[in-house]
Amino acid sequence: MKPLVLIALCAPGAYAAAQWALGLAGLPNELGFNPAEWTHHFLGDTALRILLVTLAVSPLRDITGWAPLGLIRRRIGLAAFVYSAAHILAYLWLDLLWSLPALWDDVLKRTYITLGMAAFAAMIPLALTSTNGMIRKLGRTTWEKLHRLIFPITLLAVLHHLFMVKGNQPEPLIHGAILAALVAWRLAKRFRRSPPDAPA
Repeated sequence: MKPLVLIALCAPGAYAAAQWALGLAGLPNELGFNPAEWTHHFLGDTALRILLVTLAVSPLRDITGWAPLGLIRRRIGLAAFVYSAAHILAYLWLDLLWSLPALWDDVLKRTYITLGMAAFAAMIPLALTSTNGMIRKLGRTTWEKLHRLIFPITLLAVLHHLFMVKGNQPEPLIHGAILAALVAWRLAKRFRRSPPDAPA
């Protein structure tokens, strides 16, 4: 299962690279009139969707009863971090030409940039502690508490997308609805009471 998951996680990056290869070769591609905008939007959307998949692993495992699903959750979370980093690098390179002062100015002046950078900054400690060695070092309880940051991180990412898009586009609302459903499922599971034993 792990090799298949790895292939699936690499597929969006391979698709983006293929579009750039076609564009540079002068062949038909999906980059459109603004390749920079297409690239960082594609990478950002991919990162957000993989974050949502990360949150969906536990519900799917519980619903299907297939315990091995839990073994791929960290790998999916790391992929979300990698695509988030690529999203920021694409923006810094293609839009800002590596200007850190321009990036800082955007962080201060544009709400959606502020939200996106906050989400990415919060992902860094999760990525750094995603190994088995860090789980042993921190202890399972502390590690799990730290990695619950995935919920506010995903919320920040959804808000980043919502504030970024122009007009009434459905994608941010769909992502927000999926996040709300996943959080509601978690809360329902947490507060669910076992039914009382039937009388003898």
